[in-house]
Amino acid sequence: MQGRKYSMLIAGCAASPNDTINAQQSTLNNRFPLQDVLEAQQFDRKLLNSIFEVAREMEDIERDAAGSELLKGFLMATLFYEPSTRTRLSFESAMKRLGGEVLTTENAREFSSAAKGETLEDTIRTVEGYSDIIVLRHFESGAAKKAANTANIPIINAGDGPGQHPTQALLDMYTIKREIGHLDNIRVGLVGDLANGRTVRSLAYLLAKYDGVKIYFVAPDVVKMKDDIKDHLTDSGVDWEESTDLMEVASKCDVIYQTRIQRERFGDRIDLYNAARGKYIVDTKVMNVLPKHAVVLHPLPRLDEITVEVDSDPRAAYFRQAKNGLHIRMALLKLLLLGY
Repeated sequence: MQGRKYSMLIAGCAASPNDTINAQQSTLNNRFPLQDVLEAQQFDRKLLNSIFEVAREMEDIERDAAGSELLKGFLMATLFYEPSTRTRLSFESAMKRLGGEVLTTENAREFSSAAKGETLEDTIRTVEGYSDIIVLRHFESGAAKKAANTANIPIINAGDGPGQHPTQALLDMYTIKREIGHLDNIRVGLVGDLANGRTVRSLAYLLAKYDGVKIYFVAPDVVKMKDDIKDHLTDSGVDWEESTDLMEVASKCDVIYQTRIQRERFGDRIDLYNAARGKYIVDTKVMNVLPKHAVVLHPLPRLDEITVEVDSDPRAAYFRQAKNGLHIRMALLKLLLLGY
Protein backbone atom coordinates (compact mmCIF):
# COMPACT_ATOMS: atom_id res chain seq x y z
CA MET A 1 0.00 0.00 0.00
CA GLN A 2 2.58 2.55 1.12
CA GLY A 3 4.97 1.64 -1.69
CA ARG A 4 2.51 3.16 -4.14
CA LYS A 5 2.65 6.58 -2.50
CA TYR A 6 5.88 7.66 -4.15
CA SER A 7 4.95 6.31 -7.57
CA MET A 8 1.68 8.25 -7.46
CA LEU A 9 3.48 11.47 -6.52
CA ILE A 10 5.99 10.95 -9.31
CA ALA A 11 3.28 10.20 -11.84
CA GLY A 12 1.36 13.28 -10.79
CA CYS A 13 4.38 15.55 -11.37
CA ALA A 14 5.73 14.03 -14.58
CA ALA A 15 4.83 15.37 -18.03
CA SER A 16 6.42 12.75 -20.32
CA PRO A 17 7.95 9.24 -20.22
CA ASN A 18 11.47 10.72 -20.05
CA ASP A 19 10.39 13.05 -17.29
CA THR A 20 8.95 10.06 -15.46
CA ILE A 21 12.25 8.13 -15.65
CA ASN A 22 14.26 11.16 -14.50
CA ALA A 23 11.82 11.84 -11.68
CA GLN A 24 11.99 8.21 -10.54
CA GLN A 25 15.80 8.23 -10.53
CA SER A 26 15.89 11.55 -8.67
CA THR A 27 13.37 10.34 -6.13
CA LEU A 28 15.29 7.11 -5.48
CA ASN A 29 18.51 9.09 -4.94
CA ASN A 30 16.92 11.70 -2.66
CA ARG A 31 14.08 9.77 -1.07
CA PHE A 32 13.11 10.63 2.47
CA PRO A 33 13.00 7.30 4.33
CA LEU A 34 9.53 7.88 5.78
CA GLN A 35 6.36 7.83 3.72
CA ASP A 36 4.17 9.03 6.61
CA VAL A 37 4.83 10.77 9.93
CA LEU A 38 2.78 8.86 12.50
CA GLU A 39 4.72 8.42 15.75
CA ALA A 40 7.97 9.40 17.43
CA GLN A 41 9.31 5.84 17.29
CA GLN A 42 9.86 6.25 13.54
CA PHE A 43 12.84 8.53 14.07
CA ASP A 44 16.46 7.81 14.91
CA ARG A 45 19.24 10.30 15.63
CA LYS A 46 20.48 10.40 12.04
CA LEU A 47 17.01 11.13 10.71
CA LEU A 48 16.37 13.76 13.39
CA ASN A 49 19.60 15.54 12.50
CA SER A 50 18.71 15.56 8.81
CA ILE A 51 15.27 17.04 9.55
CA PHE A 52 16.84 19.71 11.76
CA GLU A 53 19.27 20.63 8.97
CA VAL A 54 16.41 21.11 6.52
CA ALA A 55 14.50 23.11 9.15
CA ARG A 56 17.44 25.52 9.36
CA GLU A 57 17.23 25.92 5.59
CA MET A 58 13.52 26.61 5.94
CA GLU A 59 14.30 29.47 8.34
CA ASP A 60 16.18 31.19 5.52
CA ILE A 61 13.34 30.57 3.08
CA GLU A 62 10.79 31.94 5.54
CA ARG A 63 12.83 35.13 5.99
CA ASP A 64 13.13 35.65 2.23
CA ALA A 65 10.51 38.19 1.19
CA ALA A 66 10.50 36.73 -2.34
CA GLY A 67 9.05 33.50 -1.01
CA SER A 68 9.51 30.01 -2.43
CA GLU A 69 7.91 27.86 -5.11
CA LEU A 70 9.38 24.56 -3.94
CA LEU A 71 5.93 23.01 -3.53
CA LYS A 72 4.15 24.87 -6.30
CA GLY A 73 1.55 22.55 -7.81
CA PHE A 74 1.13 20.52 -4.59
CA LEU A 75 -2.00 20.66 -2.47
CA MET A 76 -2.23 19.84 1.24
CA ALA A 77 -5.48 18.88 2.97
CA THR A 78 -5.85 19.49 6.71
CA LEU A 79 -8.46 17.31 8.43
CA PHE A 80 -8.89 18.38 12.05
CA TYR A 81 -11.45 16.51 14.14
CA GLU A 82 -10.28 18.31 17.31
CA PRO A 83 -9.70 22.03 17.89
CA SER A 84 -6.34 23.51 16.94
CA THR A 85 -4.84 26.92 16.39
CA ARG A 86 -1.04 26.63 16.26
CA THR A 87 -0.74 23.21 14.63
CA ARG A 88 -3.29 23.81 11.88
CA LEU A 89 -2.18 27.36 11.10
CA SER A 90 1.52 26.48 11.17
CA PHE A 91 0.98 23.62 8.71
CA GLU A 92 -1.07 25.85 6.44
CA SER A 93 1.48 28.66 6.68
CA ALA A 94 4.27 26.16 5.99
CA MET A 95 2.59 24.92 2.82
CA LYS A 96 1.83 28.41 1.55
CA ARG A 97 5.35 29.69 2.29
CA LEU A 98 6.68 26.90 0.09
CA GLY A 99 4.35 27.83 -2.76
CA GLY A 100 1.75 25.10 -2.21
CA GLU A 101 -2.01 25.33 -1.75
CA VAL A 102 -4.26 24.27 1.12
CA LEU A 103 -7.66 22.64 1.54
CA THR A 104 -8.84 22.87 5.13
CA THR A 105 -11.61 21.88 7.48
CA GLU A 106 -11.34 23.27 11.00
CA ASN A 107 -13.82 21.07 12.84
CA ALA A 108 -14.29 17.92 10.81
CA ARG A 109 -16.03 16.15 13.67
CA GLU A 110 -19.04 18.44 13.39
CA PHE A 111 -18.78 20.07 10.00
CA SER A 112 -17.92 17.20 7.67
CA SER A 113 -19.52 13.96 6.56
CA ALA A 114 -18.26 12.43 9.82
CA ALA A 115 -21.30 14.05 11.41
CA LYS A 116 -23.38 11.91 9.04
CA GLY A 117 -21.61 8.74 10.09
CA GLU A 118 -18.92 8.49 7.41
CA THR A 119 -15.96 6.37 8.45
CA LEU A 120 -12.46 7.82 8.66
CA GLU A 121 -11.32 5.41 5.96
CA ASP A 122 -13.96 6.65 3.51
CA THR A 123 -13.10 10.26 4.28
CA ILE A 124 -9.40 9.60 3.64
CA ARG A 125 -10.11 7.79 0.36
CA THR A 126 -12.17 10.75 -0.77
CA VAL A 127 -9.85 13.55 0.34
CA GLU A 128 -6.75 11.92 -1.12
CA GLY A 129 -8.40 12.34 -4.52
CA TYR A 130 -8.24 16.11 -4.02
CA SER A 131 -4.77 16.47 -2.49
CA ASP A 132 -1.14 15.33 -2.39
CA ILE A 133 -0.68 15.07 1.38
CA ILE A 134 -3.05 14.95 4.36
CA VAL A 135 -2.46 16.41 7.82
CA LEU A 136 -4.80 14.68 10.27
CA ARG A 137 -5.80 15.49 13.84
CA HIS A 138 -8.24 13.05 15.38
CA PHE A 139 -9.79 12.33 18.77
CA GLU A 140 -8.96 8.61 18.67
CA SER A 141 -5.52 7.20 19.44
CA GLY A 142 -4.29 5.23 16.42
CA ALA A 143 -6.39 7.14 13.89
CA ALA A 144 -3.33 8.34 11.96
CA LYS A 145 -2.09 4.77 11.47
CA LYS A 146 -5.53 3.78 10.28
CA ALA A 147 -5.48 6.65 7.78
CA ALA A 148 -1.98 5.75 6.56
CA ASN A 149 -3.02 2.15 5.96
CA THR A 150 -5.86 3.46 3.79
CA ALA A 151 -4.18 6.29 1.88
CA ASN A 152 -1.97 6.26 -1.18
CA ILE A 153 -0.52 9.67 -0.30
CA PRO A 154 1.51 10.74 2.78
CA ILE A 155 -0.28 11.17 6.11
CA ILE A 156 1.04 13.41 8.90
CA ASN A 157 -0.27 12.80 12.40
CA ALA A 158 -1.10 16.20 13.91
CA GLY A 159 -2.28 14.59 17.16
CA ASP A 160 -4.42 11.51 17.75
CA GLY A 161 -6.35 11.84 20.99
CA PRO A 162 -4.18 10.91 23.97
CA GLY A 163 -1.82 9.00 21.66
CA GLN A 164 1.00 10.97 20.05
CA HIS A 165 1.88 14.29 18.46
CA PRO A 166 5.13 13.57 16.59
CA THR A 167 5.54 16.91 14.81
CA GLN A 168 5.20 18.72 18.14
CA ALA A 169 7.93 16.50 19.57
CA LEU A 170 10.16 17.24 16.58
CA LEU A 171 9.78 20.98 17.07
CA ASP A 172 10.33 20.54 20.81
CA MET A 173 13.62 18.73 20.23
CA TYR A 174 14.62 21.29 17.61
CA THR A 175 13.89 24.07 20.09
CA ILE A 176 15.94 22.41 22.84
CA LYS A 177 18.87 22.03 20.46
CA ARG A 178 18.61 25.66 19.36
CA GLU A 179 18.23 26.97 22.92
CA ILE A 180 20.57 24.69 24.88
CA GLY A 181 22.98 23.79 22.08
CA HIS A 182 22.88 20.00 22.42
CA LEU A 183 20.56 17.09 23.11
CA ASP A 184 22.87 14.68 24.92
CA ASN A 185 23.42 14.98 28.67
CA ILE A 186 20.40 17.14 29.43
CA ARG A 187 17.95 17.11 32.31
CA VAL A 188 14.32 17.62 31.42
CA GLY A 189 11.35 18.11 33.72
CA LEU A 190 8.01 17.07 32.22
CA VAL A 191 5.26 18.78 34.21
CA GLY A 192 1.46 18.73 34.25
CA ASP A 193 -0.93 16.34 32.50
CA LEU A 194 1.41 13.49 31.68
CA ALA A 195 -1.30 10.82 31.40
CA ASN A 196 -3.32 12.52 28.67
CA GLY A 197 -0.65 14.72 27.11
CA ARG A 198 0.28 13.31 23.71
CA THR A 199 3.08 15.88 23.41
CA VAL A 200 5.00 14.58 26.43
CA ARG A 201 4.59 10.98 25.28
CA SER A 202 6.13 11.73 21.90
CA LEU A 203 8.83 13.90 23.45
CA ALA A 204 9.83 11.12 25.86
CA TYR A 205 10.29 8.73 22.94
CA LEU A 206 12.62 11.19 21.18
CA LEU A 207 14.58 12.08 24.32
CA ALA A 208 15.30 8.37 24.70
CA LYS A 209 17.36 8.50 21.50
CA TYR A 210 20.06 10.57 23.21
CA ASP A 211 22.81 9.78 25.70
CA GLY A 212 22.97 10.90 29.31
CA VAL A 213 19.39 12.18 29.45
CA LYS A 214 17.62 12.42 32.82
CA ILE A 215 13.84 12.93 32.88
CA TYR A 216 11.82 14.08 35.87
CA PHE A 217 8.05 13.51 35.91
CA VAL A 218 6.11 16.07 37.95
CA ALA A 219 2.34 15.50 37.82
CA PRO A 220 -0.76 15.31 40.02
CA ASP A 221 -1.63 11.74 41.02
CA VAL A 222 -4.58 11.48 38.62
CA VAL A 223 -2.48 12.37 35.55
CA LYS A 224 0.87 10.70 36.18
CA MET A 225 2.94 9.41 33.26
CA LYS A 226 1.69 6.01 32.09
CA ASP A 227 3.71 2.86 32.60
CA ASP A 228 4.31 2.18 28.90
CA ILE A 229 6.46 5.30 28.61
CA LYS A 230 8.32 4.56 31.84
CA ASP A 231 8.97 1.00 30.69
CA HIS A 232 10.25 2.25 27.34
CA LEU A 233 12.62 4.67 29.03
CA THR A 234 13.90 1.96 31.35
CA ASP A 235 14.42 -0.44 28.44
CA SER A 236 16.27 2.34 26.58
CA GLY A 237 18.59 2.98 29.51
CA VAL A 238 17.16 6.43 30.26
CA ASP A 239 17.30 7.58 33.86
CA TRP A 240 13.91 8.85 35.07
CA GLU A 241 12.40 9.88 38.37
CA GLU A 242 8.98 10.89 39.65
CA SER A 243 8.82 13.89 41.96
CA THR A 244 6.22 16.03 43.69
CA ASP A 245 8.60 18.98 44.23
CA LEU A 246 8.61 21.28 41.20
CA MET A 247 11.00 23.74 42.85
CA GLU A 248 13.62 21.07 43.45
CA VAL A 249 13.26 19.65 39.94
CA ALA A 250 13.47 23.11 38.36
CA SER A 251 16.73 23.80 40.17
CA LYS A 252 18.31 20.77 38.48
CA CYS A 253 16.94 21.03 34.94
CA ASP A 254 18.08 22.36 31.59
CA VAL A 255 14.48 22.26 30.35
CA ILE A 256 11.15 22.58 32.13
CA TYR A 257 8.38 21.37 29.81
CA GLN A 258 5.10 22.55 31.29
CA THR A 259 1.74 21.29 30.02
CA ARG A 260 -1.91 22.15 30.48
CA ILE A 261 -4.25 19.95 32.53
CA GLN A 262 -6.61 18.91 29.75
CA ARG A 263 -10.22 19.45 30.80
CA GLU A 264 -11.49 17.71 27.64
CA ARG A 265 -9.89 14.38 28.70
CA PHE A 266 -11.76 14.15 32.01
CA GLY A 267 -15.30 13.70 30.69
CA ASP A 268 -17.80 14.17 33.52
CA ARG A 269 -15.16 13.86 36.26
CA ILE A 270 -14.85 17.58 36.90
CA ASP A 271 -13.82 16.79 40.48
CA LEU A 272 -10.67 15.05 39.24
CA TYR A 273 -9.92 17.91 36.87
CA ASN A 274 -10.27 20.48 39.64
CA ALA A 275 -8.03 18.39 41.88
CA ALA A 276 -5.28 18.36 39.26
CA ARG A 277 -5.49 21.89 37.91
CA GLY A 278 -3.30 24.50 39.53
CA LYS A 279 -1.14 22.03 41.50
CA TYR A 280 2.07 22.80 39.62
CA ILE A 281 2.54 26.35 38.32
CA VAL A 282 5.66 27.89 36.80
CA ASP A 283 5.88 31.36 38.31
CA THR A 284 8.61 33.80 39.31
CA LYS A 285 9.49 31.64 42.34
CA VAL A 286 10.22 28.69 40.05
CA MET A 287 12.17 30.93 37.68
CA ASN A 288 14.31 32.12 40.58
CA VAL A 289 15.67 28.59 41.12
CA LEU A 290 15.87 27.64 37.44
CA PRO A 291 19.48 27.68 36.17
CA LYS A 292 20.46 30.71 34.11
CA HIS A 293 21.07 28.65 30.97
CA ALA A 294 17.80 26.70 31.21
CA VAL A 295 14.54 27.26 29.31
CA VAL A 296 10.84 26.83 29.90
CA LEU A 297 8.82 25.22 27.11
CA HIS A 298 5.08 24.67 26.68
CA PRO A 299 3.21 23.15 23.70
CA LEU A 300 0.44 25.74 24.19
CA PRO A 301 -2.29 26.75 24.70
CA ARG A 302 -1.71 27.61 28.34
CA LEU A 303 -4.24 28.48 30.99
CA ASP A 304 -2.71 29.43 34.33
CA GLU A 305 0.08 26.84 34.57
CA ILE A 306 2.66 29.48 33.54
CA THR A 307 2.00 32.94 34.93
CA VAL A 308 2.18 35.87 32.53
CA GLU A 309 4.98 37.43 34.59
CA VAL A 310 7.26 34.67 33.31
CA ASP A 311 6.80 35.77 29.68
CA SER A 312 9.37 38.58 29.94
CA ASP A 313 12.09 36.26 31.22
CA PRO A 314 14.51 35.39 28.38
CA ARG A 315 14.37 31.76 29.51
CA ALA A 316 10.67 31.65 28.58
CA ALA A 317 11.09 30.02 25.17
CA TYR A 318 7.55 28.84 24.43
CA PHE A 319 6.71 31.47 21.82
CA ARG A 320 10.04 30.86 20.09
CA GLN A 321 9.14 27.17 20.32
CA ALA A 322 5.84 27.83 18.53
CA LYS A 323 7.67 29.70 15.75
CA ASN A 324 10.05 26.77 15.33
CA GLY A 325 7.00 24.66 14.54
CA LEU A 326 6.65 26.53 11.25
CA HIS A 327 10.18 25.61 10.15
CA ILE A 328 9.92 21.97 11.23
CA ARG A 329 6.63 21.58 9.37
CA MET A 330 8.00 23.29 6.28
CA ALA A 331 10.86 20.78 6.39
CA LEU A 332 8.54 17.79 6.75
CA LEU A 333 6.32 18.88 3.87
CA LYS A 334 9.32 19.38 1.63
CA LEU A 335 10.89 16.04 2.61
CA LEU A 336 7.71 13.98 2.28
CA LEU A 337 6.75 15.47 -1.09
CA LEU A 338 10.15 16.06 -2.73
CA GLY A 339 12.76 14.24 -0.66
CA TYR A 340 16.12 15.70 0.26
